[in-house]
This record gives sequence, structure tokens and C-alpha cells, in this order.
Amino acid sequence: MANAKKLPSGNWRIRAFCGYDKNGKQIIKSFTADTRWKAEKMADDYINDNKRNRDILTVGEAVSGYISIKENVLSPSTIKGYMTIRRTRLQCLMNIDVNELNSFKMQQAINTDAVRYESKSINEAKNLVLTALKMYGVKPDINVTLPPKKPKFKELPTAEKVLEIILGSDVELPCLLAMWLSLRMSEVRGLQFRDIKDGVLTVQRSRMYLDGKEIVRNVNKTYKSTRKPVLPLYIHEMIKKIPHNNDEDFIVDYGYQFIKNHFDRLMKKNGIKMTFHDLRHLNASVMLKLGIPNKYAIGAWRLEYGQCIKVGLSAHFQ
Repeated sequence: MANAKKLPSGNWRIRAFCGYDKNGKQIIKSFTADTRWKAEKMADDYINDNKRNRDILTVGEAVSGYISIKENVLSPSTIKGYMTIRRTRLQCLMNIDVNELNSFKMQQAINTDAVRYESKSINEAKNLVLTALKMYGVKPDINVTLPPKKPKFKELPTAEKVLEIILGSDVELPCLLAMWLSLRMSEVRGLQFRDIKDGVLTVQRSRMYLDGKEIVRNVNKTYKSTRKPVLPLYIHEMIKKIPHNNDEDFIVDYGYQFIKNHFDRLMKKNGIKMTFHDLRHLNASVMLKLGIPNKYAIGAWRLEYGQCIKVGLSAHFQ
């Protein structure tokens, strides 16, 4: 509750925080009386009555409200992920009163989801629920056990093998940007010609395809994702040959589905199981072959072009 304030009229006014509505919006009420203690009592009585008579707020409503109020400050892909969690995970919690949530009920929901989801997915859902409730002032003491994490091993082809497949294809440039500079699909598609200066590329934009719409954001997925890799000469020359009308044109002006489908077909044709995103993991293996320690790998794009000889890529990146 805010401090009482004396008005020019001589009356006292107090503005009280009374919680959140179902859309996550703060409820603020104002109370005025001729004395300070009366204004404070009016506010206390209202808050107590509101707690006793309020409509039940369910866990699902709290999560939906949290997603709604964060819509303009979180990335569209994050919001979409939250909406998927709201719709598919921990569903046996969504209709209960937020004040009834406890460790037992949370563990029941986790046990149910453990049949279909892995530990990471369930933990994301648990954290979203608890974060949403915290926004509403509800902080249950939850102590649960998650399913054991299952190690994942995925055999990827060598960088040399992938290069043999993608060179000369219609998705060569996006693949090289992803593999050699460790760019996400959204970062590759967000690059504009103005982002290149003196052979240095500024990665500062993302272009996503969500729910049938192209969404351009002048930020990357994370703060550290904004970076300035040096372009290998081969890739730089490819970009120079792309016709464009102005510096704000996109360098890779392909749709998300076009890149994905063409890449998938190339891999399938050559008997390889990997996704476009796996190209970023190949970047890590290239850095390893170049003798770059893991903790320095994020800066490995600044390697001199001649070092590519070490991994047999000199024919393409000199």
C-alpha cells in the first residue's frame, strides 16, 4: 500500500495496490477521507473484502495473463513457445485455483507429462507456471522431482561433406552463413546489405516466420547474439554479386520454408539426417579442428582466411 498523501483540500488520499486482473493488469484503487487513518482503514477494508470475495483465479488464467502482459517485451518466438506450453503441458493444473497449487499437485502433473515430454520441457513448463503466479503475488513453496535427463547423441557429417553437398545449390549462401559464422536461421534471413562494412558483418536483426507472417525485429534472440563476425572472402564475394535496389534489402531474401525444404531435400538425397540448425553445431566442430578452445569459440569468426587450410576448406574460403 502506498503512503497516504494530504491533498490541498485538507483531505487524505491513499492509492492501494489490490492485485491483478485476469489479463495481468494491475488493479489500483484510490481512497479519500478527511483523516489519514480513515483513508488507510478504507483501503485495508477494501483489500481484505476483495480477498474474501474475489473470483477464483486459475493457474491457466494466470499463465495466460502473464503471456499477454509480456507480449510486447519478449520475442515472438518466446511468446509462441509460452503459448504452446500453456496449451499442452501440465494441463491438470490449469483449472485449479492458484492458491491451491502445492508440491503434491505439481508432482502429479509432472508425473502425467513425463510419459510424453522430456525433463527439459517439463521444467520449462514448471518455471513458466511459477513465474506467472509470482506476478500475481502467489508464491507457493514447490518441491518436486523431475524426470531424469536423457543424454542425446547425434552423429553429424563432417563440415567437408556438407560443403560438398551445398556448394552450388540454391541454398549455398544461407548454409555457409549458418555453418561458418554460426548464425541462426532468423539471423541469416535478417541480414541486410547495410550490415556489411569493410568486410565485417554486423548481426543485429532477426526475421522470423510465425503463424503465416514475416516478423522483423531489430534485435537478436539474446543480448550477446549481436556480434560482428569477419566475412570470409568467398562468402563476401557471393554477397557482392547479389543484385539489390538499396542497402535495406535482405541479403538472403528467401522464405523460411524455402530454405528449410531445399536443405532437407539435399540432406535426404545424400542420406544425411540433420536440420538447418545443426549447421551451427558444425561450426563448433570446425572451430575444434582449427584448435580454438571452447571458451574462445564464440570469437572464432575472426580467424584469418588462411587458417581454413587446416580443415581442408581452402579451395572455397581463400
